[in-house]
Amino acid sequence: MKIAQIAPLAESVPPRLYGGTERIVSFLTEELVRRGHEVTLFASGDSLTSAELIACTERALRLSPNVRDPIPYHLMLLEEVRRRADEFDVLHFHIDLLHFPLIRPIAHRTITTLHGRLDLPDLVPFYQTFPEIPVVSISNSQRAPLPMANWIATVQHGLPLDLLPFRPKPEGGYLAFLGRISPEKRPDRAIEIAARAGMPLKIAAKVDKADQDYWDDVIKPMIDRHPNVEYIGEVNERGKAEFLGNASALLFPIDWPEPFGLVMIESMACGTPVIAFRCGSVPEVLDHCVSGFIVESMEEAVAAVPRALAVDRAVVRRRFEERFSIERMAADYLEVYERVLHHRMRTVPFPAEVVGVQTVA
Repeated sequence: MKIAQIAPLAESVPPRLYGGTERIVSFLTEELVRRGHEVTLFASGDSLTSAELIACTERALRLSPNVRDPIPYHLMLLEEVRRRADEFDVLHFHIDLLHFPLIRPIAHRTITTLHGRLDLPDLVPFYQTFPEIPVVSISNSQRAPLPMANWIATVQHGLPLDLLPFRPKPEGGYLAFLGRISPEKRPDRAIEIAARAGMPLKIAAKVDKADQDYWDDVIKPMIDRHPNVEYIGEVNERGKAEFLGNASALLFPIDWPEPFGLVMIESMACGTPVIAFRCGSVPEVLDHCVSGFIVESMEEAVAAVPRALAVDRAVVRRRFEERFSIERMAADYLEVYERVLHHRMRTVPFPAEVVGVQTVA
């Protein structure tokens, strides 16, 4: 099968540091190549892949000091996709919604995995305008705000089994917070949970420009007040294995409709149990009392810490292998590709007056 993978340009594929979507695109691309498919990856020029790489920018946009607006670069990416679209059996988009008007005539050969939050009021009229575009969710909870969208599957993320090694005996004796410093991720809760549980907390996270004030005004002062908390910044893949593997538990105290939460399965891969608030995808990803603990209050979170320390980490790792391998994710997507190709869906051609041609009776 000839497959195009169209990635965001904010990060390389795979990303050097933070970048969940780009990481998943990389894992999927490499597994599809391994299975013998002809895969072309549309991504930034500093991406690394065994597929054919179409470099749509010289480097990842987040790392380019001259980039102010990412939209022109993504439109240039879409022009390259449009130019080569006929070469592929399936085009798999990971860039949210910019491409929807472009792909209407070929919607039956496309799928779009939506990686972000969908509970935004502006999205309702958009998906009502494009009801024929096939979309895939990464959790069932993610799709709830948009029942009118053309959902064709839910495909949960997966990781290579050898990516993050199992650590049966963590050596750090700390709780971990990994991800992004933002109000919805609630690092403030993580700091309070660790303080009340009497354990050290290590925070490995990036600070986006949009969240700089939150870091300066809320989180940095909290860290300064709590000697048990250490902020270590962003970590790469190797650093992540050490960071998660040596943690006694991962704190995932979110306060938003998390679409998936890749860090939860990364933690599980290391054998590290997760303590997570019941929001968004959490009940779909975690098996309560098996791979972690699902809580609904700060009191429950603090009480879950000693329970997490007693969890059999081999069971956590086994649950990861059973549910979240890259092999399972790739197989799920291949099934979706086959379904799209063999059950021809409704498409909407460009109007003749728009494209400047006349229809022939």
